[in-house]
Amino acid sequence: MKYIIILMTLAFTACQSVNQQGHEHDEEGNHLEAETPSIVHTVWSDKMELFVEFPALIVGQESRFAAHFTYLEKHKAVTEGSLTVSLIGDKKGIRQTVDSPASVGIFKPTLIPQQAGIHELKFELKTPTISDTIVIRNVMVYEDLERAIEALENQEQELGAITFLKEQAWKIDFQTAPVVKNEVYEVINTSGIWEVAPSDHKTIVATTNGIVDFLSTNLTEGSEVSKGQLIATVNSSDLNTNNLSAEIQKAKAVFEQAKSEYDRKKQLYESKIVPKSEFEEVQERFIVAKSNLQTLSAGYSDEGKKLIAPFDGFIKSISVGNGDFVEQGASILAMAKHQSSVLKIQVSSNFALNKELIKDVWYQPKAGEWSSLKANNGEILSVGKEVDSKRPLISVFAKVNELVQMPEGSFTNVQITYGQSDEVLSIAEAALLEDYGKYSVIVQVSGESFERRDVIIGKRNGNNVEIINGLQLGEVVVTTGAYQVKMASMSGQAPAHGHDH
Repeated sequence: MKYIIILMTLAFTACQSVNQQGHEHDEEGNHLEAETPSIVHTVWSDKMELFVEFPALIVGQESRFAAHFTYLEKHKAVTEGSLTVSLIGDKKGIRQTVDSPASVGIFKPTLIPQQAGIHELKFELKTPTISDTIVIRNVMVYEDLERAIEALENQEQELGAITFLKEQAWKIDFQTAPVVKNEVYEVINTSGIWEVAPSDHKTIVATTNGIVDFLSTNLTEGSEVSKGQLIATVNSSDLNTNNLSAEIQKAKAVFEQAKSEYDRKKQLYESKIVPKSEFEEVQERFIVAKSNLQTLSAGYSDEGKKLIAPFDGFIKSISVGNGDFVEQGASILAMAKHQSSVLKIQVSSNFALNKELIKDVWYQPKAGEWSSLKANNGEILSVGKEVDSKRPLISVFAKVNELVQMPEGSFTNVQITYGQSDEVLSIAEAALLEDYGKYSVIVQVSGESFERRDVIIGKRNGNNVEIINGLQLGEVVVTTGAYQVKMASMSGQAPAHGHDH
């Protein structure tokens, strides 16, 4: 989708007197050379914003363009690449290519029109990462300066506009976005508590008696661990009883004896010298001895029994200290994954919610940032059915499939959207400026021209807010950096332009 706003400004040399033919004169009656009117266009493509300034196009006269290109993502200047600008009319045209910006973000090609009439301007930008073509239609080429001045002299400059140069916007965190239509639902504003999903929680226990030895001296709650990482060992080599090393040696001896007897009986059984029942009894003892040895030896080394991280995650809690004695089955530490969490939400019973009625849940995985279940393939796990005097609120549990940068047990703001949706005009909530309960936004009128406009808002769904009045579909608003533009409007003077024309 392309959003096009065209602003045309006219600057004239101050005149002392004008004769009946419209020519300018000085006090002595000598002719003054009129200044060529300036034309400005602002065009948005899906990838770029083009803000271009150039003198009115006149046959045989050179027009130098100042084409400002801005990446829509993060609103940063194009710093490298080539630009070809073409002027096309009646299936004929001229073009020029410049191989790089004349200054950061600004390309300055020149054209000399050859014939008057309606043309189109085509800008073909090629950068190492993006190729884009932007076309401006119905561009007039005039036969001479007088006709250009006559056609453009009634164009009025925007009144009350805020000037905020591209060079200013490129140096700060700045972003714009169009007003769009979105589905907006009824909202329940509440809060939730972050919990670890049961499937993403693991308690690591001692599989033998012994002394705990943590492999890292910096292992603390919150430490990152990787699947297969050796976390600690439990060593019983110095114990008089329940010595795992001694038990393994004993189990190995029993296994080797059972295996030898099994091999011998197997040959005799195959030769039909011993009965099947006698062979099966020996086979059973061999299998038991083998299983016992494998169980005792699993994860064992000279340092003791190994405790291995079962998945990528972080240390949730540590139950023992380094060098402590533990018994078999005792909890050593607890681990959790980052990938998913459970959000426990409390809702008033007045809403009578069920899983089918809930359309989405918005939450904050980190401070100041909204996300939703739908956007990350999360799901509603359950909705409570009963309340009583001790538990007057309904509990809603949701599985969140993304990295949550909030501690377990911490609170988050929550919005539950439910019911039927309405398709309404909406903008990013970040675009709003609030002043004593009233809201306004900064609207981009053209590339370097903005205005502050009051709006009336409605429902909020996470990052989006409904606009009831004040904006139209396709208008472009500032979503990041609106405060800086507002301050520019309060400075009382327009900033000096950062590029020549």
